[in-house]
Amino acid sequence: MENRPQWGTRAGFILAAVGSAVGLGNIWRFPAVAYDNGGGAFFIPYLFALLTAGIPLLIMEFTIGQKYRGSAPLSYARMNKKYEWLGWWQVAISFVIATYYAVIIAWAMSYALFSLNLKWGDDPTSFLVGEYLQVANPGEFGGMVPGVLIPLIIVWVITLGILFKGVKKGIEAANRIFIPALIILFLFIVVRAITLDGAAAGLEAFFTPDWSQIASPTVWVAAYGQIFFSLSIAFAIMITYSSYLPRKTDITNNAFITGFANSSVELLAGIGVFAALGFMAAQSGVDVSEVVSSGVGLAFMVFPQIISEMPALSGAFGAAFFICLTLAGLTSLMSIVETFVAGIEDKFKVSRTKAVLVGGGLAALVSLVFATRGGLNFLDAADYFINNFGVALAGLVEVIIVVWVMRELSNLQKHANSMSDIQLGGWWKLCLGFITPIVLGYMMIQNIYTNIKENYEGYPTGFLIWSGWAVAVLAIILGFVFMALKWNKGTELDVPENKEVSQ
Repeated sequence: MENRPQWGTRAGFILAAVGSAVGLGNIWRFPAVAYDNGGGAFFIPYLFALLTAGIPLLIMEFTIGQKYRGSAPLSYARMNKKYEWLGWWQVAISFVIATYYAVIIAWAMSYALFSLNLKWGDDPTSFLVGEYLQVANPGEFGGMVPGVLIPLIIVWVITLGILFKGVKKGIEAANRIFIPALIILFLFIVVRAITLDGAAAGLEAFFTPDWSQIASPTVWVAAYGQIFFSLSIAFAIMITYSSYLPRKTDITNNAFITGFANSSVELLAGIGVFAALGFMAAQSGVDVSEVVSSGVGLAFMVFPQIISEMPALSGAFGAAFFICLTLAGLTSLMSIVETFVAGIEDKFKVSRTKAVLVGGGLAALVSLVFATRGGLNFLDAADYFINNFGVALAGLVEVIIVVWVMRELSNLQKHANSMSDIQLGGWWKLCLGFITPIVLGYMMIQNIYTNIKENYEGYPTGFLIWSGWAVAVLAIILGFVFMALKWNKGTELDVPENKEVSQ
């Protein structure tokens, strides 16, 4: 008999899935990736990647979670006990991401307040690395940074407080507030940005297609990479979330809605970001290409400068932008932490409260590393290696094991088709059996070659070994360690009967 929490409504699940997918990468990564890889022409490989990798993988993970009714480790164990480690590996990846992701949200919280009086002054870059983060040399911890520690505590209190309340009353209820608020605020940002002087030039730079780049393999790999990293695939989230779905639910429709909703937010982000960059270029008297940035640099160096130069509503615009980052971060962080909370609950049959305290509490403690003066360097290395040699590699291994080793694709297809309006056919098997593993395999080979040839961002080799490579390898080791632990006798490793309860 199953005693598993369940989403209150289908809309609640979709909002949660979209909330997980829509994160910091949508806002600060996608615009620059699109611009650097052909502008308007990039949307062709991007859409192709969405339809041949993003949505097929979402469907697969939704089906695994919904069919096997468990966290990622439990779902894989129910498919085949030998591959439980894959679920724990993905959970370990989520754990690492949670520890530094929370810190970036804390920065965004701080900057929402800084926007009100433009505290960063005339040199936002020096303010970020000097006065605010007090950045130390790579490998040095330094002391704690109070300006990061305080908002970090608030981030964890909010996140764990929501998770304590469970799936329906916690995660679903929070997303019903956060996602609409995020969309409304982001629309305000976009509307304000496109009314600025120079916005048209920014949008022209973003949308003008460079057809010569379409034939480049790197552009197609960039498209697949963006889709892969922005949809919360391969680090246990979507399997966990879909395990809370009712027995009868439309899996393929949910996947299409989630995938296209995420891409819509990315497109909206591109419009807002490049309109603002066009304004900055006009103010500085330079070409748009000279001000394009991404990641931490875009959010905490370039955007503060844009906000400072705005003729009106600069404080409101800045606060809205950083509150958007905060909300997008929180909806993603909730889903990331839920993966290891659910894994602990399933494996050890402890209460949700204990699972949140142990899993979430440990992640909160580890995150203090990134709130030190050396935090930015540790964060940069951990993020790069856990994404490129954690998430991407786990995705490749997941597809190979599910499709080619366990040969589960036909069973998953039959299950999804039995309850979905959009029927899965040969295209789905072709995508997961060939296109996705080939592209992910090529990405991995390219990543390994690049990182052997030269150190990431020029960091010292010793620093990268223990703060980057070691983190990625440790996640794999933890997968096997947790697999070796015995399941609690109360955990049923057979697929449970058709019965659910709400939480």
